[in-house]
Amino acid sequence: MNDYVQSTLNALRRRCAHESEFLQAAEEILHSIAPVIDRHPEYEAAGLLERFCEPERVLLFRVPWTDDSGRVRVNRGFRVQFSSALGPYKGGLRLHPSVNLSIVKFLGMEQVLKNSLTGLPMGGGKGGSDFDPKGKSDGEVMRFCQSLMTELYRHIGPDTDVPAGDIGVGAREIGYLFGQYKRMTGRFEGVLTGKGLSWGGSLARKQATGYGLLYLLEAMLTREGLRAEGLRAVVSGSGNVAVYAAEKAMQMGMTVTAMSDSAGFVEDSRGIDLELVKQIKEVERGRIAEYVRRRPGSRYTEGARGIWQLPCDVALPCATQNELDTEDAKALLRSGVKAVAEGANMPLTPGAAALMQEGGVLYAPGKAANAGGVAVSGLEMSQNSLRLSWSFEEVDARLKGIMQGIFEAAAAAAEEYGQPRNYVLGANIAGFRKVAEAMMQQGCV
Repeated sequence: MNDYVQSTLNALRRRCAHESEFLQAAEEILHSIAPVIDRHPEYEAAGLLERFCEPERVLLFRVPWTDDSGRVRVNRGFRVQFSSALGPYKGGLRLHPSVNLSIVKFLGMEQVLKNSLTGLPMGGGKGGSDFDPKGKSDGEVMRFCQSLMTELYRHIGPDTDVPAGDIGVGAREIGYLFGQYKRMTGRFEGVLTGKGLSWGGSLARKQATGYGLLYLLEAMLTREGLRAEGLRAVVSGSGNVAVYAAEKAMQMGMTVTAMSDSAGFVEDSRGIDLELVKQIKEVERGRIAEYVRRRPGSRYTEGARGIWQLPCDVALPCATQNELDTEDAKALLRSGVKAVAEGANMPLTPGAAALMQEGGVLYAPGKAANAGGVAVSGLEMSQNSLRLSWSFEEVDARLKGIMQGIFEAAAAAAEEYGQPRNYVLGANIAGFRKVAEAMMQQGCV
């Protein structure tokens, strides 16, 4: 291990000892880029790693709102503006009880490299709140979003910081947030992505992360002389990413046999009825357990983690961080899994990721595999700036090209540094090199 990398890690462990998710992400990235640091001793003189690992700005604020009974509630709001080396801060807002500073920093750091890999001019950031939209009325969600934006609006803008959706933030929430931003500033501009199609949104944005995941998986399989057609896939989650990953997988000729939500998973050996899942999750905002009551012959199991005990050729974890651990990895290896592509951010624990790589499984990390969402967000920013709207087919073609480019960049970097097929190392190095070069050229900022 490079001494400079090790000293940076040691300093992070001391300073951020309570931020486990952030440290997990930082350790993976820093270990991967150590060979780059070996080749560039000038980075140490410039204090580049210390600057790379420290967000440019961290915003923490209260979000008071009133529930339907008139009671005042208070949540925490976060925005981590991690790096603007390549462009305006760009990254989603997550609404979930688990949101804390560690998670937002880990997501922000990952976002820096993910955005770099797309080739679009975007920096990295992330934000959100520990507010839980589940079980809340539309009025409660609206009042919360308006309160969040009342503080956040002064820190964002189309050339400063452009938030988007994430877990718990869909079209409804983006609409409420944008409406309040417009009210506070008097400006109609591309400050948020994931907007409605009638007011500046992009076609294919809803499908982008899931479709992009499968485009990268296809590129990875093709490089190995494999085809997607006929493979059986398990997809965790049933939100936007999971639903459209499953949709594209089916279009490619794969059979999706299981999906999940936070309470449990459904297994359907004939292939998941995706239209039924969409009805339950997108229209009714219900639980995945409802699937078995409408689809005879399917099976529901309490507890979402058990989904990885099911045999499959392709595993697509699309739910949340650290959802697939070493025991799950061992079960997948026993079942002969051929490929794992991360639809969520850091869904494999470090031990599970190591087992996949040691077992020779094709493994695409989230910062490469799930970059489709932010790629189309970047395309939405471009359309807003140009006052244009592209067709679904044009956006989808651009998305596919970006995802293929990401895979090729990761594969080339892995080859260059003597670890072919190590797409974790390849993605980290390919993303980092662009950011490092920009930071060096812009001076000590």
